Amino acid sequence: MIKFTKLFITFLLALTVFQARSQSTGTTSTTSSPYSQFGIGNLDRLALPQTLGMGGLGAAINNFSGYYNLNPVNPASYGSLRLTIIDIGIYGNTTTLSQSGQPSQTNGNFRLDHVAFAFPITKKSAISFGLQPYSEMGYSYQTTKKNFGTGNVIDTNAVNNLYSGQGNLSKAYIGYGFGIGKHLLLGANASYIFGNLNQYASTEMPTLSSAVDSRVQDTYAIRGASYDIGAQYTIDFSDTKHLILGYSATLSSNLNSQHTNIVSQYTYDGSGNENVASDTLTETKDPKAKLHLPYIGRYGLTFISDNKFLIGAEFSQGNWSQLNIPGVTNQEYQNSRTYNLGGQFTPDANALSNYWATVDYRLGVIYDQSYVDVQTGNSSTNITDKAITIGLGLPLRPGNASYYKINFAAEIGTRGTEANGLVKENYVNFHLSFSLNDRWFTKYKLD
Repeated sequence: MIKFTKLFITFLLALTVFQARSQSTGTTSTTSSPYSQFGIGNLDRLALPQTLGMGGLGAAINNFSGYYNLNPVNPASYGSLRLTIIDIGIYGNTTTLSQSGQPSQTNGNFRLDHVAFAFPITKKSAISFGLQPYSEMGYSYQTTKKNFGTGNVIDTNAVNNLYSGQGNLSKAYIGYGFGIGKHLLLGANASYIFGNLNQYASTEMPTLSSAVDSRVQDTYAIRGASYDIGAQYTIDFSDTKHLILGYSATLSSNLNSQHTNIVSQYTYDGSGNENVASDTLTETKDPKAKLHLPYIGRYGLTFISDNKFLIGAEFSQGNWSQLNIPGVTNQEYQNSRTYNLGGQFTPDANALSNYWATVDYRLGVIYDQSYVDVQTGNSSTNITDKAITIGLGLPLRPGNASYYKINFAAEIGTRGTEANGLVKENYVNFHLSFSLNDRWFTKYKLD
């Protein structure tokens, strides 16, 4: 009865996260980044908080510090799981935007982030499924042109060009991992990526009371399957010292994408509130086409000693120059490269009298050369993302066959530059998750 109650409560929590992400798809923004206007938005780091605190490692991570950790970045890691795992998380961030000669602007966002499950099938295999964010779009900025109409300096007319976007893509996945012998793990994920991305370009003439303002809206409805593969190989130096070599990849895929273009006019009432669009001039829905997502390869190694100390490094590269979005013709992309370095220290996971000795302390760095390449005049600027990560794994009082942990991670970083008239982002991302290890589906035998 107790297990059924826990399962029921967990199901309700998972359903809440699933509905929140599904209902928000394409209607809300959980990022405030001008660079999210490019491509399919800012890509989310797929690592969960327990590895995000270590610089976002994932390719060569499975179990460490005596606790079973869910790692969707490499589905091969599922083959090392021996207990049922549930992981539910939330996310928040604060971002300060700065541009040369302009006042800075600070924004904050919050969302229910992910829900993920895993349970063993045999002693050397397990299945996992869940829902994660894949990419986010959220931006808003304005340019103003004075002397509109005549070009004369005494002309006080002005036109405001407003640009904004919102939406997100989510990733629902199911995966299977298994072990071959004592050292090799293999696995694969099948995912369904879905969501809407909305972009708006408006023209307003505030000094002309009789003017009718106009807006162009472009909506991209994206749906389709994606696949991940992975492998991990463990080299044992002794019973307590191990080196894990890891590889995982997101295979190139073609998603369904439908572009809708709407041109409308609108006015403001006496209080300055926008009226419902007074007239839709055109509405064009293009036939469904294929959006090509590129191959992404991840390569990593991790050294673990005495279940106390872990250090790892990782490199990944995505062929984003091959990204093709039907309906988008004025953007160029480049291949991405990401470097991750991080580690964890657990003084004594089995300490009985010193709680802080059982805590996981995590630290890492991330350097990401993103796929966004911004054209400014005759030059182009690649947008880089640099962050320091910190994290904690806080164990809770265990039950008879249950182990609980709260995982916290923070990313403190910068994205972009103020050079060439661009915008620099200083951000702090917060990740918090509740993780459970339990024996819900384990069968026991009496000797």
